[in-house]
Amino acid sequence: QVQLAESGGGSVQAGGSLRLSCAVSGDRYSTWYMGWFRQAPGKGREGVATFDRYSRSDVADSVKGRFTISQDNAKNTLYLQMNSLKPEDTAMYYCAAGGSRPCSTPSDCNYWGQGTQVTVSS
Repeated sequence: QVQLAESGGGSVQAGGSLRLSCAVSGDRYSTWYMGWFRQAPGKGREGVATFDRYSRSDVADSVKGRFTISQDNAKNTLYLQMNSLKPEDTAMYYCAAGGSRPCSTPSDCNYWGQGTQVTVSS
């Protein structure tokens, strides 16, 4: 079993920054692939960034150059550094994990956290 717990969300003004954290516990083999997703009200869940056991990372075009995903293995924590935030980044942000393939779409991921809210005002 895997447990994921997000933190770090909040309310900021446009142009501000936040760092989300995802504390990971449980079976490490089930967390070889990890990702951040977000879901705005009335919209589907979209992928924001991915990270894998080989430290390969990728971010969505919509956040490229502003968001960075990283992992601290010693702390078993996944991060999402978000800079130059825009009102359209407002959403619930979720951490997700999977063991068999990149956690690129929601159906690829087996485990989910409860989410942390990010609100960006103009």
